[in-house]
Amino acid sequence: MAALGHTFPFYAGPKPTFPMDTTSATIVMIFLTALATFIIILPGIRGKTRLFWLLRVVTSLFIGAAILAVNFSSEWSVGQVSTNTSYKAFSSEWISADVGLQVGLSGVNITLTGTPVQQLNETINYNEEFAWRLGQNYAEEYAKALEKGLPDPVLYLAEKFTPRSPCGLYHQYRLAGHYASAMLWVAFLCWLLANVMLSMPVLVYGGHMLLATGIFQLLALLFFSMATSLTPPCPLRLGASVLHTHHGPAFWITLTTGLLCVLLGLAMVVAHRMQPHRLKAFFNQSVDEDPMLEWSPEEGGLLSPRYRPMADSPEPQDIPLSEASSTKAHCEEAHLTEPECAL
Repeated sequence: MAALGHTFPFYAGPKPTFPMDTTSATIVMIFLTALATFIIILPGIRGKTRLFWLLRVVTSLFIGAAILAVNFSSEWSVGQVSTNTSYKAFSSEWISADVGLQVGLSGVNITLTGTPVQQLNETINYNEEFAWRLGQNYAEEYAKALEKGLPDPVLYLAEKFTPRSPCGLYHQYRLAGHYASAMLWVAFLCWLLANVMLSMPVLVYGGHMLLATGIFQLLALLFFSMATSLTPPCPLRLGASVLHTHHGPAFWITLTTGLLCVLLGLAMVVAHRMQPHRLKAFFNQSVDEDPMLEWSPEEGGLLSPRYRPMADSPEPQDIPLSEASSTKAHCEEAHLTEPECAL
C-alpha cells in the first residue's frame, strides 16, 4: 500500500544523477582551482610579463587537464538512436526510448531513457557501465546484469562487447584502449617534464618535450582508430532502427590538444634557432647568457627564473704578480713603517 504521496514505505526514492562523469568533474575542478590560484597572484606581476605569464599558465593547464580528462572519459566512440523496442524478457510490451552507447578506453556505458520517461508504470531511465580495465572482469559484470534483469536494449548492447561475442568488439576495443591509455599517460609525463624545463634556462628541451606530448597523443588516436577502421563494423539493431557509432568528444579533444602541442613545440624549436632573444623574453628570461640565477618573484619568478648580469655581482680583483712582489720588497725596506704594510 502506498503512503505519503504514492511512495512505498522503507523504499528509497530514485537516486539523483550527476550531470557529468564524476572523474572528469574532479579533474576539471582540480585544474580550475589551480588556475584560480594563479589568477589571484596575477596582480603581483608587473608589466607585459603579466600577459605572457597568464597565457603560459592557461595553455599549460588546459593541456594537462585535457590529457587526464580524456584518459578517463567514456566518450571516445558514441552513438544514439530513438526507437521502439522490447523492454523486458518474456514480455510482449514495447517502449519508445532513446538508446545511447559510449565506448571509452576502459569500458562501455549504455543509457536507456524512455520517451516519455514514465511508461508501463515504471521510470525508464538507466545508465549502466561495463568496464574491462585492469582488475575487472567484463564477463562477470555482464552476468550480474543478467541477474538484475536489466532491460533488453541494455543487455543486447552489453552482450555485443562480451569476450564470446562473434562481433569481436571486446578484443578490439579493449586492446586499443589499453595502448591508447598507455600513450596518454606517457604524454602526461612529457607534459610534466615540459613544464619543469620551461621553468629553467633550457627552453629548447622544453619545446622538445612539448612536441613529444603532442606526438604521444596522436599515437593514442592511431591505436584507438585501428579498432574501428581495420575490421568490419558490427550491426547494432534495436527494434526497427540501427545504432551507428562515430568518434566522440574525447577523440576530437585529444586530436585538438595533440596538434596544439605539436605546433607549440615546433614553434619553440624554430624560435630558438631564429629568434632566441624573443623566446627568452616571452618566458621572462634574461637575454644575457649568465649561469648565475636570481629569483625575481615580482616578475613572475614562479615559472620563469631571471638572470643577474655579471656587472652587478662583485668580482675579486687580481693583482699582477710583479706588482705584488714590488710591494712586498718595499715593505721589507721600510720595516713596516707605512700603514699599507701593516698587514
